[in-house]
Amino acid sequence: MQHLSIFPILIPLFFGVIMLLPPVSRQLKAQRICSVIAGFCVFVAAILLFTQVSSQGVIVYALGGWQPPFGIALVADPLSVLMVSVTAFLAFAVILYSVAGQDKGGAYFHPLLMFQVMGINGAFMTGDIFNLFVFFEILLIASYALLIHAGGKQKTQAAMHYVILNLVGSSLFLFGLGILYGTLGTLNMADMAIKVGSLQGETATLAKTGALLLLVVFGLKAAMLPMHFWLPKTYASATAPVAALFAIMTKVGIYSIFRVYTVIFGEQAGELANIATPWLWPMALLTIAIGSIGVIASPSIRILSANLVIVSSGSLLVCAAINSIESTAAALYYLVHSTLASAGLFLLADLISRQRGKAEDRFVHSRLMKQPKLLGFGFAISALALIGMPPLSGFVGKIMILQATQSIAETLWIWPLLLIGSLVTLVAFSRAGTTLFWRHNGNEVDEAEIAKPAEILAVGLLLLASPLLVIFGGSMAEFTLHAANYLHDIQRSAYDLLPGVTR
Repeated sequence: MQHLSIFPILIPLFFGVIMLLPPVSRQLKAQRICSVIAGFCVFVAAILLFTQVSSQGVIVYALGGWQPPFGIALVADPLSVLMVSVTAFLAFAVILYSVAGQDKGGAYFHPLLMFQVMGINGAFMTGDIFNLFVFFEILLIASYALLIHAGGKQKTQAAMHYVILNLVGSSLFLFGLGILYGTLGTLNMADMAIKVGSLQGETATLAKTGALLLLVVFGLKAAMLPMHFWLPKTYASATAPVAALFAIMTKVGIYSIFRVYTVIFGEQAGELANIATPWLWPMALLTIAIGSIGVIASPSIRILSANLVIVSSGSLLVCAAINSIESTAAALYYLVHSTLASAGLFLLADLISRQRGKAEDRFVHSRLMKQPKLLGFGFAISALALIGMPPLSGFVGKIMILQATQSIAETLWIWPLLLIGSLVTLVAFSRAGTTLFWRHNGNEVDEAEIAKPAEILAVGLLLLASPLLVIFGGSMAEFTLHAANYLHDIQRSAYDLLPGVTR
């Protein structure tokens, strides 16, 4: 159990390598079996780690025995184990969906999926900002290949935009890290948080430049305006399992903003205290506005789902801008809800598309679907959750965000924008549901594929998360508040992680 912290990283790495080697690499069935086993093992390891941190407290895992700040450290704290657990659950559902046939479009789907899960989990677990960059690159390289899985001109074009933008982002990331290392002499997050408060004058200005470069990079990953334009086309062009897994990708950027600009550049950072807040406010509000416009203008479910990811990113960035314990707790609850609900809608869009013939998932008249009741029920649950209607988790998450506002000015900006965004989403889903399930011509499409049991199970698991987040809402809200308290407490999130260092 003392090595449990590294299992969410090692398990997908091990199985990914196994699936690249013969004879497993030559047999799709063997890859599917390995992938399902790996997904289940990662999920079990994540739950065990979640339980261990909840009962025993934060775990610092020093690789090679080199203690921080000099070695590579993995930090299992309430925030990181929550994110790893969400990733593991989502990855398992995606694997179940893909083994039903979505993995046939190209080679090495399952190994690439494992490497992406490894990169995402590593980004959440690392206590070193350079290794955050390393895990960013691992998950991005895997995502480049997954994006063009099954080929096609549209996929290649979207992938090119995605790759170029992220290569620019990676370059800026390195520049930012170099500046911060030159001014602070360390890249361990806890050590940076302790040292940054002593910076003054020109050194502080230089460090501020590095910190704002990182904000640009994280904003690109999080689809923050004006760096959001790549997301709709990229997510809509990906295959359904890949798009569903990509629902957690923007959350890596959101997580990094919360981690870096609360722990390192938070209240205790002296001249650099809360440097991201003035930039986050306008960008977060505009991201919600632009995402809402995209939602109402969406011509298909995939585009609608992608724009909803932008709206959720804007809502989470608003919480980061408020920068309080309550807003962070609200953001974590809403993050879990929006990730799983958006992923479920991406998978559901694929099932609907396959039963509508040439119309696919576009909002136009088509022939009758073969499973209208099953898919319609799933669509209704997904819509209620993402709109934020009671009694599902979207309603609870948005209420928590609204209650986290601290001043009249915050209330006047946030409340109307979130409520209007929910209204716009309601209108968009109403139009979509009416067109997809009520307006049809003729009989069923003869060549339509009915949903396979594994696909129904995967979508069901993701949609079931929304009512479960309400049923166990008290426990979930209590845990997110605990994670938020930890993140905002510099003693526990920095000093306690460095042996021999006292405040």
